[in-house]
Formats: sequence, C-alpha cells, structure tokens
Amino acid sequence: MIMERVLTLVSLCVLSTWAEIPDVKNVTVIGRTDTTLTFEWKVENRSYSYILETIDNKVSINASEAYYLNHIVSGLSPGTNYSFTLYTVFGGNTSKGFYFSDVTAPPNVDLVSVINRKEYMITLQWSNFKNRSDYSYKLKYRNEENVSIPISQTDTVEYNVTSLDAGTEYFFTLYTVFGSVMSSGYNFTNVTMPSNVQNVKVRSNDTEMILQWDVVSNTSNNNYSYTLENRNEPPVNCGSQIVDGNKVICHISGLMPATNYSFTLYTEFADLRSTGFNFYNITTLSDITGVTVNRSQTELTISWNKLNNNDIYNYNLKSHREGSEKHFTGSVEGDVITHTYSSLTPGTEYSFTLFTVVNKALSRGYSFKNITTLYCTSFNWKVTNSSIEAEVNGSTHVIAQNSTGSHKKTPILIHNKVNLQDLYPGGHYTVSLFYELESQQLLQCSHNLTLAPNSVSHLRCEYHSGGYGLAVIWESPYGAVDVVQVDVNGQSVNQSRSLEKKLEINGLQVAQWYKVTALSFSGAMRSQTVSVNCQTNPAGVIAGVLVFLLLVIIICVAVFAWRRYGSAKRNKMPYPLVESRVSNKNYKPIPLDKFPGHYQNMSRDENRGFSEEYEDLSSVGIEQSSIAALLPENQDKNRFSNVLAYDSSRVHLTTKDEGDSDYINANYMPGYGNASRQYIAAQGPLPSTVNDFWRMVWEKRSQAIVMVTNCTESGKVKCEQYWPLDYTPCLYGNLLVTVKLEDKFPNWTLREFIIKNKETSETRTVRHFHFTAWPDHGVPAGTEELIQFRGLIRQHIESSYSAGPTTVHCSAGVGRTGTLIALDVLLQQLHKEKAVGIAAFVQQMRLCRPLMVQTESQYVFLHQCIMDSLQPKTGPKSEPLYDNSDMIYVNTIALKEYNNQSQI
Repeated sequence: MIMERVLTLVSLCVLSTWAEIPDVKNVTVIGRTDTTLTFEWKVENRSYSYILETIDNKVSINASEAYYLNHIVSGLSPGTNYSFTLYTVFGGNTSKGFYFSDVTAPPNVDLVSVINRKEYMITLQWSNFKNRSDYSYKLKYRNEENVSIPISQTDTVEYNVTSLDAGTEYFFTLYTVFGSVMSSGYNFTNVTMPSNVQNVKVRSNDTEMILQWDVVSNTSNNNYSYTLENRNEPPVNCGSQIVDGNKVICHISGLMPATNYSFTLYTEFADLRSTGFNFYNITTLSDITGVTVNRSQTELTISWNKLNNNDIYNYNLKSHREGSEKHFTGSVEGDVITHTYSSLTPGTEYSFTLFTVVNKALSRGYSFKNITTLYCTSFNWKVTNSSIEAEVNGSTHVIAQNSTGSHKKTPILIHNKVNLQDLYPGGHYTVSLFYELESQQLLQCSHNLTLAPNSVSHLRCEYHSGGYGLAVIWESPYGAVDVVQVDVNGQSVNQSRSLEKKLEINGLQVAQWYKVTALSFSGAMRSQTVSVNCQTNPAGVIAGVLVFLLLVIIICVAVFAWRRYGSAKRNKMPYPLVESRVSNKNYKPIPLDKFPGHYQNMSRDENRGFSEEYEDLSSVGIEQSSIAALLPENQDKNRFSNVLAYDSSRVHLTTKDEGDSDYINANYMPGYGNASRQYIAAQGPLPSTVNDFWRMVWEKRSQAIVMVTNCTESGKVKCEQYWPLDYTPCLYGNLLVTVKLEDKFPNWTLREFIIKNKETSETRTVRHFHFTAWPDHGVPAGTEELIQFRGLIRQHIESSYSAGPTTVHCSAGVGRTGTLIALDVLLQQLHKEKAVGIAAFVQQMRLCRPLMVQTESQYVFLHQCIMDSLQPKTGPKSEPLYDNSDMIYVNTIALKEYNNQSQI
C-alpha cells in the first residue's frame, strides 16, 4: 500500500511536470428541485480537488475517499437554465475545465380548485404562469394516465377532466413542465357526482307512504347514502332505510290525507349529492267502510266509527231522497259519530252516501241504503181458518211461524200482497215481514195472529140426568182448539177444554127440544157454528107434571100468607126504608164504624165469608143476551169468547153506511149516585179494533182513558198498543192522534193525547192514565199506589166539564177494570155517606158487563183498599217525587186534594 501511494505521487509529479491535468469525463444531475441541482461525477484521483464555476460564483470542492463525488448547488431560481464549468485542481494546476448546463425544476401551482362536478366530469382551475410561455402542464390521474395541458395567456387555467365514473373518488397530480423537466407535482383528490336513483315506486294510504328504489351501482363499490327532501310544510323525512338486496325501502308516516307531496331523492357520496330524482305522490282519502243503522218506523239512526280513530277527518252525510247533506266534524268527543233522520215514512227505502272530508277534499263516498220499519197493526189482515192475507208496502218477504215451531211459511210477496195458504187451523202465528236489501233480510215488523179454528164434527146428544140434562158429544176438529163453547137455545151454558169431547148440561126440562150449538175457540178466534136439535128424555114428563101441581099449591099458600104478614107489618112501620144509592134489596151498605168488624168476620176461616159472598155474585147477569157480540161479522172483535158485551148496556158506535157495524166490546158502567153512564168498561183493543176504540172515545166524548194492563205480560200480548210509539202523529181511521206529553213514574205513566178529526178539523185533548204495576188476574203488591192512582183520575174527572164517560180497560175489560171502577165509586160513597156497599156495587156492575171484578182475590183486595182508607193518617203523607214539575197533570196537587178529601 505504501508503495502504491509512492508510485502515485511519483506519477503525479511526473504529470505535473510533464502533462496537463485531465477534466472529469462527465457530470450527472442526480437531483433537481426548483431551487437546487445535485451533481455527481467520478473521481479519477483522490489527490484531486475541484472548482465548480458559475457565472457569478466559484465553489471549491475537496475530493473524498469515494469514487463518486456529489455536490448540491442551491439558491437557484425555479425553471432556469444554468451553465457550469468544473475544473480539476492538482498541485496548484487547474485543468481546462469541463463545461455543462442544466435546468432547475419549474414551480408547482399554488392551488387547484374544483369549480364544477358532474357525474362524468370534474372541472379544475388554477393560477396560470402566464409570463412563462416556456411552461406547460401535465395532469396525471387514474392508472398513471398523463394529460398535457398547454400554457395560456389567461390568469387562470380551467380544464375539464372527462370520461370519469360517477360517484367515484379520484387522486390527481398536476405538474408544471419546463422543457423536459416537471415540477414535483401538486397532489389533490376529489369526487364525481353520484348518479340519481332509478325505478322509484310508491305505495301510499291516507297517512303513510312506502318508497322503494334500486341501489345505485358504481365501479368502486362505494357505499352511497340517500336523502329525501320534500317541498311541503311541515317537512317530512324518510325515517329508517332498509336495504334489501339491490332494493332500498323507506317508510314515511305522519302525512296528511288527500295531500300532494313533492319529493326529491338524492344520492350522496362524500360531500356531494346527485342532481336529485324528482317525483310526487298524493296520499289517499279513504272511505268509511261500514255503518250501523238502527231502524224504526219513522227514524233511521246512522252511526260510524271515526276513520283510523283520527280527528283530522270530517264527514258529509248525504240523504238522496231528502236532498239534504249533514256535516260532521271529527273533533267531537268519542270514537263514534251518530245522526238520526226523523219524521220519515214507514216502509220506505232511503239512500245515503257518506263522504270523508279533509281540507275540502272529498273521498269517493261510501254509499248504502236502508229502509224504515213498518207498523204491522196498520195493515188490514184477513184471517181465515187456513190463510192469512194482507196488502202491505215496504216488504218483500214474509215468514209465518207457528208457536209450536211447525208450519213455517216463507213466500215472496207478489204485488205487495201477503198470501199465506194451507196454514194450521186455529194456530197462533207470528207473521214477520222482511225487506231484502243488498242480499240482507231486514225485519220490518212482527205481528201475532190467530187463525180461526175448524168447527167440531159429528155433534150429537145423549140423554142425561133422568131427562133434565143432555150430554153433548163431538169429534175434535183438525187443528188447534183452546175451548169448545156449547150454547143451548142461544145461551152459552158451558165451555169445554179442547181435549175433552163431551159436555154434560144440567137444568133442562124433560121432553123438550133444544137447539144445541158448538163453537170452537182458539184465542179470540172462533169457528163457524155447528148446531143440532136435541130432545131431553121424555120419560120424566108425568113425574114432572105432578111435581108442578104440587109446587103451584105450595106457592099459592105461601103468597097468601106473605100478603097477610106484609100488610100487618106495613101498618106497624111509621117511616119507609131509605136505601143507599148503590145498594139493593140483597146487599146493604156497611157503616164506616162497623166496617172493620165486618172485614174481620169475612176474613175468618181463610176468607170464608169473602168466598161465600163472591160465589153468590157468580150468577149475576149471566142470563142477559149478547146477540150483537155473536153476529158473524162481530165475532172477531171479541178478545175472549166468554167476555161478550151485553146487549142492554153495550156501547153503540155511529154507523154511516148500511154495511158498517156499531159493535165494540164495551159496556156503559154506573158511577156514584144517579150517574148511570159515568164509565165505559172496554176490552183492550185488538189490532182490528184499534180504529173502533178511538172512534168510541171520540163519539162518546171521553176526556180520560184509564189503562190498567201492560201491552205484553209474561210474553203474551194483552192489549194492542193503540197510541203512537213516539211523538210522530198516527192516523186511526179519520182521527189523527198525537202524543203531546208523556211522564213515567214507578207505578204508572201519564200521557196527554191531542186528537184531531180529519173530517171536521175539530181538536180535543184526552188524558191517558196508565197503571203499570198490576198483574193479570191478580192484585197490586199494596193498596197505597192504586189508591193514589185513583185519586189522580178522580181529580181529573171532577175538574173536567165534559159529560163524556171515562173509558177504562185492561185486557178483557172485566177484572182489573171492574176493580178500579168499583174502588172509585166506593171511595166516593165512603166519603159522602160514611158507609160502603161493596157487594151491592159489584152486583150492579155485573148486571152491565159479565165477570166484573173477575177473581176472588180482586174482591178481597177491594175490601183491603177500604180498610186501608179508614186507617188514621199519622204525620204528613209522603208524596212521590216527579222529575217534570211542569207536567200538565200536576200530580202532587191532585194527590194532596185527594188526600184531603179522603180524611173521614
């Protein structure tokens, strides 16, 4: 090594002496910036040093141990061409110099702005090096793709980068180019605008929408988001978004019905959204899907639930027949809205449309129909033993159901005519009228009718009771029969239950011919009369003659003795007897002070005295004729076959035509004193006699009707409702009846009717006293309520100036009716005479109408009422409470007046 260095030094010495110092063979630029250049050259001899000379500067560079020497020239200007000379220096000598030149890199642009972005293009802008025409630009993006951009003379450079992918992030480098040298590059990123959604589908109802669209695809698998905006107030949002495969589902709620919503759906990526997909949709306005209709003869009550139980909906209800439209707000309290159409026509079909309304927008409307029900009693029912016929309106079908469940008929009405044939004779039928409306059978009304029974057959007689009687025998007819009534010479003698086929009649004369007739009864309906002439056994005629002669002798002796005794007695009697106004020769009135003892005596041995006295009254009046009641045209007007109006006291209706009937099952009844026609005792009206009943009230100028039954008791019809069901006037014949007032109390109901004669236009007021707490064939639970009720009636009678009788009825018009009339008369007698003759007045009533005070319990109850009336009044009398203090009847005053009068 030492030797090598010695040789080198020797060589250098020789070279320095004998040869020139060599220049570097080449200088390489290994680094370049806009202000520096880094050179590199090969060191030929480590003893060399170097001088790098520029135009205005020289730099000495010492050699190093390396084979290559690097040197950085700094402080240069960007984008400038520099000339250099590199000298090799050794031993104070310098080489000729190696000349070379190079350029610094141009500067980067200061800032690149993105001034526009679209789905497939980005527009860039930067400040231009406009004073350097020797500059140009190069843009590198996507897969190292370079784009050359020439210099311009403008202050800024704008460049559109096209053919890009939508919704994609791009990395850019912008170079400044000087000659073949580029700047270090300005790096930046940006994104293209994402594409809009495709295939948007909308499903909506009143308050919600469900949106669906395709997921926006992209080549970079970027995750996009979506934003929904609307131009309505208040704004709505998409809520949660559900991605289902390549679909996005969005649910919007809280919308307004019948509203046009305008939407823009954006695709979002990074800080950029798409141009937006515009669409609109209108929320629906649903209809009510069903209503409830409650029907009566003159009203239809329509109810429906609020739509979606939401108060934002209002409603319009249109009646097409009336041409009216009702408006309802959804803010009313409750979930159900109800409206009633009144004063409608029975049996009439009505059409309606119910609209849902929001912001003056109407739904298509829910249309429906319904029909008012019928008054079955208003039709003229023609009933035979096997058929029911009537002409009706407002019905399409009829069903007749026997009470046994058999013989059901369901024909379709033809020309509005009910024609039920081949029915069960004597059967009790419920006839129901139906109206078919939109495949639905609507019940219009039901009516109970009884068919006339068939007549008995093979009517015949056998001898009985040794010639003083007959055994009447027959065969039961086909059909239903309640009882068979047997008449002898026109007088009803007895009735037989339907299962019995034989009836024994006693008390006839020997060897006499009798006309025996038989009638079958089913309810109030009767069959045709069947008759046969029968003779009693003549074997006892001789014995009868002898007995008759003996009786004549006895009677003559008795008459002679009675006359002598009576003459002597009259000569001794200084004053004639004075009888009570309601007593007769058999029954004397009981003084007030003796009545408690009389009552106690009659009550002994389980009311034995009452039983005997009531039994004595059983035959009173039965011999009287009822010819008018038995006429064929009048038989259907009797509710019961054993309660017929006596001819002597019956009420006669006025007849206009020869074919009219003057018959009604009603009799005049005596009152207190000389008032022989103070009351009319009537049976409860049948469907076929309602018009006759009102005709009687009008013609006899009754100002009060007293009703002591309910229309239905224990499931049985006791009386047809003969007044309007509500405040809608009803026409009965030529009389228009209107309910003016109605007030209900625990034991009675008080009404006031306005009656107008359509022919004369005369108007009258009739009071209706309806006692509701009295069972059929029984008595009320106590006496106080009935006594108070009677006080109201008496106060009205005495305050009325009309001479017309008071009409009293129950079902048959004998039991409860007779008890109430007797109570009114007897309390008057008790007050004015200080005595009371109960048996005498019952006897007097039975001479006018059969079976008055029908049961023994009612007879005992009359005595109990008198006993309770005699009880001392201790303390103030409790008075009933009335809700309507302005009621026309002024009950409290009437009861006070009655109580004051009853103080004996």
